[in-house]
Amino acid sequence: MEFTCIMCPVGCTLNVTKQGENIIVKGNGCPRGEIYGKNEITLPKRMITTIKKYKGATISLKTSEAIDKTLINNVLKEIDKVEEPKKINIGDILIKNIFNTNVDIIVTNINYENN
Repeated sequence: MEFTCIMCPVGCTLNVTKQGENIIVKGNGCPRGEIYGKNEITLPKRMITTIKKYKGATISLKTSEAIDKTLINNVLKEIDKVEEPKKINIGDILIKNIFNTNVDIIVTNINYENN
């Protein structure tokens, strides 16, 4: 399989093959590319960033770490369900340990709308 590595701005083209239990990555310019290529074959993960309306503001959110790619839609649905606390600050954890993944949903910015 062929992937473009997203671990740095270089964007190496990786050729990843599985031979028995071994995963062979070619084309990586650094060790992070090899790790990324192996993960793409075994358990692809992504960071999630999104926004949510919140009491006269738009808040931006992100995952604390990359999360299993198959969970992305479920995570976004769970974020939509959350009723926010009375007060929220940048850096607050909106959802702790979502789906028992040890990944938190964190507030990264708050943009207040003009009334």
